[in-house]
Amino acid sequence: MKKSNWSPEIYRKAWHFASLAHQGQNYGGSQKDQYLDYLTHIGNVAMEVINALAQSGGLNGNLAIQCALLHDILEDTHHTFDELQQHFGEEVAHGVQALTKNKNLPSKEAQMADSLERIRQQPKEIWMVKMADRVTNLYQPPFYWNTEKKIAYREEAQVIYQTLSQANEVLAKRLTRKIEEYQQFFNN
Repeated sequence: MKKSNWSPEIYRKAWHFASLAHQGQNYGGSQKDQYLDYLTHIGNVAMEVINALAQSGGLNGNLAIQCALLHDILEDTHHTFDELQQHFGEEVAHGVQALTKNKNLPSKEAQMADSLERIRQQPKEIWMVKMADRVTNLYQPPFYWNTEKKIAYREEAQVIYQTLSQANEVLAKRLTRKIEEYQQFFNN
């Protein structure tokens, strides 16, 4: 089986762009008043994708890794589709755009359904990024989430699995395991 190759220089360029774009952003950790640098999340998504690429063949590693590092740029920063296209090319820009929720839709459910539909129109590497993103988000919930939010998030993860699991067996197995393990957080 041919392993997926990727370029450290392409990784470095995307990591640098993401580092500057997400500078000063953070997210809730697992303990009260604990916040982590947002790049922790970005790095974890990229790590999950790299792990899957190392165990899979025939994939465009550069596309998958760039989209992993840049997946929240349009949703969480001031950067635009045109900027991504200029710096990283059309395929990466479209991949990141598919991974971005349309906040003009009326509900989180509608936003997720729309994003998943757009992701399914992209190469499998983009599907992998969405699964890797959810795997990392299932490591532990933020300390301020209540049980209802945790249950809803797990159910949403199951929808992601059902919709995208055909893209990559490694990430599908990781996502299944994280969905199962996530129940331990329901009464915390």
